[in-house]
Amino acid sequence: MNWDKLDKELTEIVEKRNQLAEMDYSDAHYDDLEEEIHDLEDDFNEEYEELLENELEKIYAVLKSDTDILLPTAYIANKYKPLLADARGIVSYEVQGQEGVPIESDQFDKLDVRIVLIPNPVRFVMLINGQQMKDLWRSR
Repeated sequence: MNWDKLDKELTEIVEKRNQLAEMDYSDAHYDDLEEEIHDLEDDFNEEYEELLENELEKIYAVLKSDTDILLPTAYIANKYKPLLADARGIVSYEVQGQEGVPIESDQFDKLDVRIVLIPNPVRFVMLINGQQMKDLWRSR
């Protein structure tokens, strides 16, 4: 698996989603950017669905959740907070709030538990009550 390629493609979607989140619906470029994101997401799902779905199956089993597993792009947040770049200039991200895919599990009674996909490195992260808690899987 080419993890750098996966990271790059996910980062492109994340950056464009952040741009879209800053735009008003009335912006002349809103629809074009939204369409570009959909095309990137379709390509992402086509290329990485099998790999990421296998990891999600393991995550859901550990969490004892019978919630349906969705396409990988469903786990991408609408907005990411960029963190400081590392020595190579690669920016990582964090997510807060009501982002990602909600899951149900008896382990987390009455908590809002969600899974979100984050780049650099690519990872599935658990959010509990809107706070980023722990990595559930990392690409490297």
